[in-house]
Amino acid sequence: MASNEQIDINAGFSKPLKIFIVTLTVVLFSGYTLWIDTGNIGSEKSHLAKGIAAEGKLLFQKYNCQACHQIYGLGGYMGPDLTNVYSAPGKGPVYMATLLKNGTYRMPNFNLDKHAISALISYLATVDSTGNSPLRNYKISWYGSIESQ
Repeated sequence: MASNEQIDINAGFSKPLKIFIVTLTVVLFSGYTLWIDTGNIGSEKSHLAKGIAAEGKLLFQKYNCQACHQIYGLGGYMGPDLTNVYSAPGKGPVYMATLLKNGTYRMPNFNLDKHAISALISYLATVDSTGNSPLRNYKISWYGSIESQ
């Protein structure tokens, strides 16, 4: 092929076929995006916060709790990781309610009402039911995946 010859990239495709392919692509992309955004993937196994726990998640975000605390090791380091505080020995709902009601020398008293305290505890109970953090006993496989022991 000579260097001055041009290749016609439109050869073999009619205009109606091009329009059909573009339209089909847009429709499939839009449908897939809607399916993903409505949360239908794995919803029967979902541990997402629902009901009062969802309110607690919003409060956790509103009061910027992640600035000082971690969930699964992600967040600030001034306060403890709250992933498993609900089921931790010597802790639990009563301990959490006391701290949320009164604050500590490092954690401010947010003057939360009983409903807000219940919502935050419910959210942390939901988080607690989803796994453990930090994962202390683990093994790194030969291909780089972390496996709990």
